[in-house]
Amino acid sequence: MNNNNILAVVLAGGKSSRFGKDKSSIKLGDKTLLEHTLEKLKNNFDKIIIVSNNKLDTEHEIIEDCIKGQLGPLVGVLSAMKYIVNNKLNFKWVATFPCDTPFFDNKAIDDFKKVKDSDNQLLYFLKSKEKRHNIFGLWSIKLLKTLEEDLVKNNFRKVEVWADKVGVSFIEINYKNYDTFLNINKESDLLEAEKILKLIQDDKLQ
Repeated sequence: MNNNNILAVVLAGGKSSRFGKDKSSIKLGDKTLLEHTLEKLKNNFDKIIIVSNNKLDTEHEIIEDCIKGQLGPLVGVLSAMKYIVNNKLNFKWVATFPCDTPFFDNKAIDDFKKVKDSDNQLLYFLKSKEKRHNIFGLWSIKLLKTLEEDLVKNNFRKVEVWADKVGVSFIEINYKNYDTFLNINKESDLLEAEKILKLIQDDKLQ
């Protein structure tokens, strides 16, 4: 398998306050939301880690945020970068995926692998219908020092604000029949996802 020096990282460290419990363990069909994400990643990367401060039932390695205090996804990205450096791994990129967006198109993975050598850009996000998907990101570990300094010294918290500061390029992912970036934040989102899953299983959305 050619992983293109990319470490796959599932960000599952949020509080899930709008849902009321850890979203990664919520069932959609016969799999948890986390399992839906891992299923898509497992045949595309040599190594997958999960960044979470919760106990999860999974065979994949879990690491905690390197800075405590629920500081958001940027800390999860930094934690993954530090994991690479501290373990002397050869990965040059971190590809991040949320644990609560089960229908994302695998084309995103292929696009990440293609663009990383296309120019001198160090950060890529997915985009669809003019909407940014900032947790679907490809991050060069060359950004580690800048990210750590901006988190610790400059109090950056919002992914979008930090990305715009360092410079980000976008990969357009289009969809037709349903929103492949449906994010499960609350019960109504889960109900919508269950409808979509049934249509997919019935081959009505192919």
